[in-house]
Amino acid sequence: MSDLVAEQQQLDQFLQRITVSKWGIRLPHDEWTIRDTISHLAHFQEYAYNAIAEDGTMLDDLDEYESVDDLAEIGVERGRQMRPQDVIEWWRLGRAQVVDALSRTSAADRVPWVYSDMSAKTFATLQLAEVWAHGLDVYEAMEEELEDTDRLRHVICFAHMTLPWAFDLAGYEYTERVRIEGIGPMYAKYVAGPDDTEQLIRGPAGEICRVAVGRLHPDDAENVILKGDAAEIAFQEMRIF
Repeated sequence: MSDLVAEQQQLDQFLQRITVSKWGIRLPHDEWTIRDTISHLAHFQEYAYNAIAEDGTMLDDLDEYESVDDLAEIGVERGRQMRPQDVIEWWRLGRAQVVDALSRTSAADRVPWVYSDMSAKTFATLQLAEVWAHGLDVYEAMEEELEDTDRLRHVICFAHMTLPWAFDLAGYEYTERVRIEGIGPMYAKYVAGPDDTEQLIRGPAGEICRVAVGRLHPDDAENVILKGDAAEIAFQEMRIF
């Protein structure tokens, strides 16, 4: 929980440095602007809070849209009618409500979400990974680099946790277990997966995590070592969202 809050605050502090005139800058690989990105985060915090505190009744809205992307556009359009600082305040309120609601759960409590329910601990990790991923976009739009932190260990764990889902989406069976070893700041080692497997993904945590959130193509992760056929498939198909 403390790492989730820290990740949110880091992006918030960076946003305070961005002048109003630059909130319309488009992201390098997306049609969204910086304003759109924070509006998206704020919009889905409302759904996240409802999922924790009110059993996800707002998720019924999905039936009205063809895809989650269509639902996301509603939040983006809402944010376009607001001043940048008001968008930040919208996000601040939403994330504070989510953190407060999560603090009242146990790690194993189930939270309904878009594709399936998950534990409260996993849900908090998902929130952290999403803030980090969109933070990467904002930093890149401003031509600055987001420095890696030890909070990437959570993204490594979540990436490993979602491997069966990623394999299934790609049409593969997840029969051979894969181990991920990410090297973070100060040479810290973040490990997820069994010790007794020959299937290994090893390399800089920043590169592995950027692949997992779709911000880096696997072929461009030059410092990642893959051992075993399942590990190669896992790295190509890895996805958190």
